[in-house]
Amino acid sequence: MLTGWFLWFILFWVVFLFVTMSIGGFFMFRKFLKRLPKADGKSELDWQEYYIAQTRHLWGAEEKALLEELVKPVPELFRDVARQKIAGKIGELALNEQATAITKDLVIRGYIIATPKRDHKFLVKALNEQQIDLAPYRHLLS
Repeated sequence: MLTGWFLWFILFWVVFLFVTMSIGGFFMFRKFLKRLPKADGKSELDWQEYYIAQTRHLWGAEEKALLEELVKPVPELFRDVARQKIAGKIGELALNEQATAITKDLVIRGYIIATPKRDHKFLVKALNEQQIDLAPYRHLLS
């Protein structure tokens, strides 16, 4: 029979494995849901890749640098996913508006639309550091 410290070790190990597998399963399930095709036959990730591919040539060095600056607060593990999601939304806006180039305005609007409200404080801080006026974006931030 298990007694003493070994029993506590086994119980801790079981709980630890259950929690870590649950967390991993949650993120895998979210990725699976994003890969499922919608009514139009393409998944959310397919559309992201499409918008990025269609607008890749419209990006300038300054806009890429601004996007990198905006995704800096995101933990490095998730930064690539965040960058792709935001770039996809920026590409969607650019195609819808038939833009000839990606501008700072498109980058900022795409970031606001693509990210949850809790992340907007990082955007406000970064734009204030770069002395960019937030007035045109107040309706998107609220």
